[in-house]
Amino acid sequence: MAVSFKYWDDCVDAQDLEAMWMDPEVGAEWINAGETRESKVHLSRDPDGQPYLTQTEMKAVAGIIVRRHFVSQIDSDMICAIAELESDRQPLATRYNKKSKEITVGIMHILPKTTEWLVRELGYKAYEVEGDSKLLYKPFVNVYLGAAYLKWLSNYDQKERSEEFMVRAYKGGTKKATHKSTLQYWRRYLSVKESLPSRKIFDVGPLPSGPSTSAAPVSKEEGVVKITWDSRTSPEDMEEMWNHPIVSKEWNKSGEKRGKVRFSLDTEKKPYLSRDELKAVAETILSKHFSTRQVQPTVLCALAEIVSMRFLNGVGQRPGLMGIDYPTAHWLYKDLGYKAYIVQSVEDLTKPFVSMYFGAAYLAWLSEYEGRERTPQFVVQAYLAGPKKVSFQETDPIWLKFEEALSRYEGLKKEQGSCTIL
Repeated sequence: MAVSFKYWDDCVDAQDLEAMWMDPEVGAEWINAGETRESKVHLSRDPDGQPYLTQTEMKAVAGIIVRRHFVSQIDSDMICAIAELESDRQPLATRYNKKSKEITVGIMHILPKTTEWLVRELGYKAYEVEGDSKLLYKPFVNVYLGAAYLKWLSNYDQKERSEEFMVRAYKGGTKKATHKSTLQYWRRYLSVKESLPSRKIFDVGPLPSGPSTSAAPVSKEEGVVKITWDSRTSPEDMEEMWNHPIVSKEWNKSGEKRGKVRFSLDTEKKPYLSRDELKAVAETILSKHFSTRQVQPTVLCALAEIVSMRFLNGVGQRPGLMGIDYPTAHWLYKDLGYKAYIVQSVEDLTKPFVSMYFGAAYLAWLSEYEGRERTPQFVVQAYLAGPKKVSFQETDPIWLKFEEALSRYEGLKKEQGSCTIL
C-alpha cells in the first residue's frame, strides 16, 4: 500500500506538530493560509498533486531537529539546502539508482539500509523506524536521520571534515567526496544555500519535549526553553546533587527549586554544567561505582573540559559531557559489564551521569590496555585520540592541553606526572 499524506497531522506526532505551531514564522504562514489549531493542517501541493514543505516549514523542521539533537554539530541551513536539492522538499519523494539498484526515500533521500545502520550501530533512536521503512517518509524522522548521517560524515575516518566533503559525500558516498562527479552538486548546493531565507539558528521558539524525552519537563522563561537537570537525571542522582554542599549552595543562590533545576545556558542557548556541578557528578559516579579503582574526579573533569567544554550535549562528533560515542558505550555496557546505567540510544549519552559513568569506565579500561598497566600520559592521550595514536613526547600538545585543563580545578599541581589517574 502506497504512502499518502494529506495533512501535517498524518506525518508528524502531536508534539512535533505543536513545535511547528510554536515557530512564529510557521504559525503566521499557517494562519494566513486559513489553518487553525482546532483542525488538521493541510500540506501544500505542487501542480502534480504531490505534497511538499514550504521553505518556511522546511526551515522550522530542520531548526527543531538541530536544536533537539545536533546543536553545535550540524548547520540547519545545510539540511535545508540538501533537502532542496534532493527532493525539492517533497516528503514522498523516491529515487531509484540503476547502478546500485537501491531506492532513496523522503525529503533527504535516505537509503533504508543507511537508516538501519544509524539506528542499530550508532544509536540514533529518537524516532522508532526499525521494521517499518514507511516511517522514513515522515518529515521529522527523515530529517533526523539525514542529520545523523551528516554528523557521521563530519568526522569520517576520525578526521574533522569540511562542509564540502560532507555535502559531496552525502551525494556520492565517501569515496567520491573529492571526485569530479560530485563537484557540480557542491556548486549547486552553495547556490541554493545562499538563496535560502535568512534565519537565526537558535530562534526556533520554545519547544515541547521531543519524542526521545517525552517525560522531560522544560522550564520556559522569556521564550527560551531551559532543559532541566531533573529531565536528564534520575531522582537518586538528583538527591546526591542536592546533598552536595557546594552544588546546593550554588543552586539555592540561583533560585533553583527541587524538581525543576535549570542548566546554565551560554549566549547561544546551549546548556552546560558549571565546574562545581561537573565535579559533583564526577565525585558521585566514582564514589558509587569506581571506589576501588582510585580514579580521580579531577581527571574526569579535565577530560570533559577538553572534549565537550562542559556542554551537556557535547561538541562536534562527540556526544555528551565525556564525548563517549554510542558504539563504545554499548560495548562497555554489553561486553564489559558496566551496567549501572542503561544506554539504549545516543540520546542517553546526553545525560550527565550516564556520560560520566561510561567515560570513567573507558578510562578504567584504557588504564590496562592490552593487559599492561598504563601511565597517566598514555591513558589521557588514548582517551582523547585513541590508543593507537599515543605520543610519548613530554611536549605532546594533547597532554599539555590536558594539564592546562587539569590546572583549572583547585588543589591541583601542574607539574608533569603530578596527577594520579588510576
